[in-house]
Amino acid sequence: MKAMVIGAGIGGLTTALSLHAAGIDAQVHESVADMRGLGVGINLQPNAVRELVELGLGDALAAAAIETAELRYYNKYGQLIWSEPRGLAAGYAWPQYSIDRGDLQMILLAAVKQRIGAGNVFAGHHLVSFEQDGSGVTGHFMDRESGKDLPPQRADILIGCDGIHSAVRARLYPHEGLPVSSGRIQWRGVVEGEPFLGGRTHVTMGFSQRRAVVYPVSRKVADRGRSLINWVAVLGEQSASGARATWDRKVPKDRFFGQFKDWNFRWIKFADLICDTDDIYEFPKDDRDPLPRWSFGRVTLVGDAAHTMLPIGAQAGSQAIVDARVLAFALATTRMAERALELYEQQRRPIMNAVTMRNRKFGPAIVMEIAEQRAPQGFARIENVMTYRELADIAHAYKVEAGFDPTAVNQRASLTV
Repeated sequence: MKAMVIGAGIGGLTTALSLHAAGIDAQVHESVADMRGLGVGINLQPNAVRELVELGLGDALAAAAIETAELRYYNKYGQLIWSEPRGLAAGYAWPQYSIDRGDLQMILLAAVKQRIGAGNVFAGHHLVSFEQDGSGVTGHFMDRESGKDLPPQRADILIGCDGIHSAVRARLYPHEGLPVSSGRIQWRGVVEGEPFLGGRTHVTMGFSQRRAVVYPVSRKVADRGRSLINWVAVLGEQSASGARATWDRKVPKDRFFGQFKDWNFRWIKFADLICDTDDIYEFPKDDRDPLPRWSFGRVTLVGDAAHTMLPIGAQAGSQAIVDARVLAFALATTRMAERALELYEQQRRPIMNAVTMRNRKFGPAIVMEIAEQRAPQGFARIENVMTYRELADIAHAYKVEAGFDPTAVNQRASLTV
């Protein structure tokens, strides 16, 4: 069997590696001609790390990433709402990692080129269309820089791993339209600074209309006694200023800094981090409505192409990795390709649709919304605002729904074929 993988992001590269491990030939087609990693942070939950370790990438991850030990939520005054151990510290058999997305993508890309051959990775190949028949799928590509058509490719199946603006999804759902706006805008930056809260803590602070996420992402920098800190600042749309004609662009900090200028707390100087950052980028905070179907004959979707979700609970990248492994397992253990794609979807789509909708209601970060509603002026003790049981139940329920509670992850066999 041969697969065409559309997209060389985290989901696409993990799909190629998983297919190869299952004895399935794969070719990867990426729109971008220069495949360089983007330098922003990403979190990998233990259920995803388990699968990457089984793919033989454990040592590379450990050398590049921060092993996350704790998760904390704070209000807009820097007062602690909830904390919990993460990864090995929480009893998982695998760690949780925070890593520079570019580092992760290069780890995956190097492994893909080594295992399936660099000649099977086609950069600068933008999918224009595809058609399928009873024996396979034909993909048509173009070079977006020159506008020239490229030779068509043929495979038994086609897997769309091409993100929120997926060309594959657009062909399957031509009338879907643009992503759904949350009414919020986010700004991202990466800066080297002093370690905070032990150097292995993931922090979210504020509430829906004024929120920040901060965590370290580099083992190499940590080994020097410093932290490479990924930060995200989020504001409700009414709080942001300026044109919205383009996205993913470099912007000055004055577009949002006024709302965070007082966020220098005892345990972190967040306002100072923003000021020390050279390059700041602006993004929409969008998702897409859950789909009623991912697989059509010999074509299916993986990762953000299948279930674009708001960046709540550190799920998108991890779930794309799990998608890839479930899909490869189904293809390796089911005789008919079309049936394998259906089985993959049956296992993953209901879970991902539920998480997508849960994230629209802030997922586990709902504890910050509750704290803001009940104590908008802050609190002396969180116990006067929310009980420990209420906080713990919210955290546990999200892990169960998203498929990464410790008991399930540790007991479930790896998807290695």
